[in-house]
Amino acid sequence: MDRLLEQLVEQAPDAMLIADREGIIRFWNSGAEQMFGHPAAEAVGQSLDLIIPENLRSRHWEGYWRVMASGETKYKTGLLSSPGIRKDGTRISLEFSMVLLCDEAGVMQGCASVMRDVTERWKKEKELKERLSTCERELSRLSV
Repeated sequence: MDRLLEQLVEQAPDAMLIADREGIIRFWNSGAEQMFGHPAAEAVGQSLDLIIPENLRSRHWEGYWRVMASGETKYKTGLLSSPGIRKDGTRISLEFSMVLLCDEAGVMQGCASVMRDVTERWKKEKELKERLSTCERELSRLSV
């Protein structure tokens, strides 16, 4: 079973990563390599800032430190949405889940995330919203 779990985690197309209490990346699977463009050897040991757009870092770290101190998050279930940044500087849209990681005594050790790049879906939804807005404006103009 260990070998099967190892294959699942390492070969999943979704990014799977683990960060410690300080926000240092400790695990980075092949899906994360593909999604973010950083090989594991380059990402492991780096801060999560590696994948967080600069303008969102302050808010991210505020929440991260709160969760690490309390062991509680309102995001235990469901998906979170957030922009991410690739090695080449390209921004991507992410959906992800979080798992809080504790030691045997229940002390917070960090968190794990499973992330999916939803950039293409986000772009299509944005385009559809813009088209709908244009149609609504045109319809409003014609009915006046």
